Amino acid sequence: MSGTERALEALAAEVGARLRERGWMLATAESCTGGWISAAVTSIAGSSEWFDRGFVTYSNDAKRQMLGVSARSLDEHGAVSESVVREMALGALAASAAHVAVAVSGIAGPGGGSAEKPVGTVCFAWAVRGGDVRCVTRHFDGDRRAVRWHTVEHALREILTCVPPSGA
Repeated sequence: MSGTERALEALAAEVGARLRERGWMLATAESCTGGWISAAVTSIAGSSEWFDRGFVTYSNDAKRQMLGVSARSLDEHGAVSESVVREMALGALAASAAHVAVAVSGIAGPGGGSAEKPVGTVCFAWAVRGGDVRCVTRHFDGDRRAVRWHTVEHALREILTCVPPSGA
């Protein structure tokens, strides 16, 4: 196992420990990562205690059908937008037993970028049931694998900010 694989595994284990401590479940809604966030968390033994389900919604049709993303948001803002990932995260919560959901959509490359949304642009949303939805857009450098890896790492790291430690 490489150092980067170990780093993701350690981060996923930390996320799992925090979720288990709170008695919370996680759901994922992934586009550009193709299920990599779900794979990272399910690499941890016992993750069924804190991981409910993952949605891989690569196409716009899948985003609409599985997560309830509006055609209007997709038409007006595009799949790689904070509007769409917000709807993806809320849709993942609505279609699951999760307490927290993360959604990602981005342009991993090598093609598909534009002046407005260059390769490496990734939109994130984290939603807590009955609470806030936080969205952010980041840009990651590197090839397709690097962009996707950074996306998974950032998605997992920020889950920790959404799930307060027990007693907090």
